[in-house]
Order: sequence, then C-alpha cells, then structure tokens
Amino acid sequence: MRVLLVEPDYYTRYPPLGLLKLSAYHKRRRHEVHLVRGCKPAPWQPNRVCITSLFTYAWEPVHRAIMYYRAYYPRARIQVGGVYASLFPEKVLACGADEVIQGTRSHLDRLMPDYSLVPEWSSSILFSSRGCVRRCSYCAVPIIEPEFGSLKTIRHLVDPSHKRVILWDNNILAGDRWRDVFTELEEIGKPVDFNQGLDARLITQEVAERVRTVRANPVRLAYDRPAARRSVRRAVSLLKDAGVSRYRIIVYVLYNFRDTPKQFHSRVADLLEWGVCAYPMRYEPLEARRKNAYVDPGWTAEELEMIARARRVIGYGGAFPPYEGLRRKVVEAPDFVTAFGLRQPRRPIRQRPLPM
Repeated sequence: MRVLLVEPDYYTRYPPLGLLKLSAYHKRRRHEVHLVRGCKPAPWQPNRVCITSLFTYAWEPVHRAIMYYRAYYPRARIQVGGVYASLFPEKVLACGADEVIQGTRSHLDRLMPDYSLVPEWSSSILFSSRGCVRRCSYCAVPIIEPEFGSLKTIRHLVDPSHKRVILWDNNILAGDRWRDVFTELEEIGKPVDFNQGLDARLITQEVAERVRTVRANPVRLAYDRPAARRSVRRAVSLLKDAGVSRYRIIVYVLYNFRDTPKQFHSRVADLLEWGVCAYPMRYEPLEARRKNAYVDPGWTAEELEMIARARRVIGYGGAFPPYEGLRRKVVEAPDFVTAFGLRQPRRPIRQRPLPM
C-alpha cells in the first residue's frame, strides 16, 4: 500500500503528531509513506490519502486539500481526521472525503511517532493520558476524548536524541498514573513542558515538588473564571514554596466567554500581584468559521482589540509578565480601560447601562 499523509497549509508551531503516528503504523506494515504540506502531488500514485485538520476556523485549507486530492487521485481513498473533522464530520464528507476518523485511536498513542519525516524537529510530543474529568462547556475535549484513560509507561515515546519532552495531556493529574509518568520523566532527565496546563485544583504539595524535580519549564496553569481564584492562588503559592521560579509559571486567562472586561482585569491583576505571568486566551466557539470574529455579549469589539494591542505593545510574547512597571500599570489601574489602554481611543468605548 502507498499512503500519502497530508498536513493542510494552515499555521501551526508543531509537527502533525497524528500523521507521524500513522507513518509509524504503516511503516511497520511495510507500506510506502510520503508526507506533504498543502496541495502537492506524491512521488507515486497513492492508494490512500490521510489528511489531518486543526481548529474549526482553519477549515478552508482542509477543504482545499480534500478537493485537490479528490481531483488529483480520484481512485484513492481519502480519510480525514483531527479536531475539525471530529467536530464537523458532515462538512468534511460533503467536501469529498470518503471517511472521517473521529476522535482518537489508543493503539496509535502507544507508537513512537515517525520523527524521520520532520528531521528539523527536536522535541518528543506525547499523550500519557486522554480525556479530562472536567466538562467545561467551552472545550472540545469532552467531544473528541470522551473517556479518560492513561498509559502505563511513556518511556518508549521519548526519542533519546531530542532535547525536551512535550506532553499534550488535557489533565494529566486527573489519573492515577501521574506519579509513574513523573518518575519516568525524572529518570529521562530532559526538560518537560506540560503544554496543555496543569489543573490548579489538583495541585498539592506533592505535585508541586514533583513538578520541580521533572524540570517542568514553563509551568502552565489556567485562571478561566473568577470562581477559580482561590485554587489558582493556592497552586501558585505551593509551586513557589516548592522552589519553582515565579518567572516559570504561566497562567492562561480565558476571556470573551461569559465574562466582562472588569473580571478579566481583576484576574490579570491577581496574577501580576502574585508575581506570575498572565497569558490571555481569547475564546473561540467550537463552531467558529473565522478566527477572532466572535464577540461575547459582555464585550465589545473595541475592548477585545485593546487587549490585542496591549499584548503586542506592552506584553512579551503575547503575555503579561510580572515586571514591575507592567504590574503597577495593571494592578493600580482603577478600571479595564486604564489598565490596557495605550492611548486615548479615537472613538469612545460603548458604555453599558448601569445595572438596575
């Protein structure tokens, strides 16, 4: 069999992990495999074309790829997987795909990705667990990974030649095998990035100490709602007491989802006051067809643009670090506009009526 693996031409910082796993799977069966990005022909006539997909707002490159390969290889079987395909299989099938692979496949999670296809990449990416015990309404994980499960070992998924390990677990601490995973990471000795973040509600003194010993850098948490204040503050305190540098702690701050600019300002001010980095994350609906188009009823487009400008001008890498000048500007500001405004806006921010 000849298998063509296709990553559509959308922006991403990471290699297509699912396709690298498929390559390893097919090569074990002595199938011929070729990886391309965008719409490019293979060096031979493929029997199967496997196309991956990313977020829903990156649907157009996926559709272009399906139509291109449908026309170029009319006899090949076209399979499409990934986030967008899992959430909207009917749109993918209507575009010309033969099959949609929804969700994940546990047998692929156990395979070392075929990193020979991306020789410039120098980190091992893996899932030690799938799913999440939380059922957040803004998250696609309950749909794509409805059941929580974890691997017994991850040692075989780390390439010895790589410089670091990146875990894409959605909630690694929710399982009962996290201690085993941490022990293996400590023995492997490479820097670790829990890329999807650690659940602040599950941070204990033991967890905090183990996070330090696995050389986690950065340490990512989330402060998505005002109600999480107590658990996030406690997690930050435990991590700092365990010896984790405050400059290594990054906290995602969801906004534009059932909140207000005032609440966003309060959460960012909390984090800067606690001495850690705040990383704003703009909410996108699961059905979004265009990035940054959705405006929550609690926000205006002008207020959302203020955050985008502030991230570019006074932030660092899109984040708000706890530097003294920035901390003072945000913490001491009496309101959202003062905290994140760079200059007097050309047109006034729409005022909301006072609550009755």
